Amino acid sequence: MTSEYRRDVFQAIADPTRRKIIDLISQQPMNLKTIAEYFDISRPAISQQIKILIECGLVEVKRVGRETYCTIQPGELKKIADWAGQYAGLWEDRIDSFEKYVNKLHTKKNKKYGKFK
Repeated sequence: MTSEYRRDVFQAIADPTRRKIIDLISQQPMNLKTIAEYFDISRPAISQQIKILIECGLVEVKRVGRETYCTIQPGELKKIADWAGQYAGLWEDRIDSFEKYVNKLHTKKNKKYGKFK
């Protein structure tokens, strides 16, 4: 498959079933039957989800004998991590601000009511 995919990688992670498939095959390559055992949906439905992951460039399918194995393609996952990572500082700042606010409230409460142990 070429480096240009028909679907956006973020479309792949928008669906919880596809995220679970990514989680499963990130540990080791799996065949379709094994993947399907983790879900309460049909094998054709799993195949459709795999097809979307292939179109997004997150999964590669290889035939080994009569079996079809799905393998994760980490390069596309890195794009997601890189995009989300640019917001890490923003969330850290917000969490730090919230922590300071809670500590300030706690200090006010202790001053008003005395410290309890």
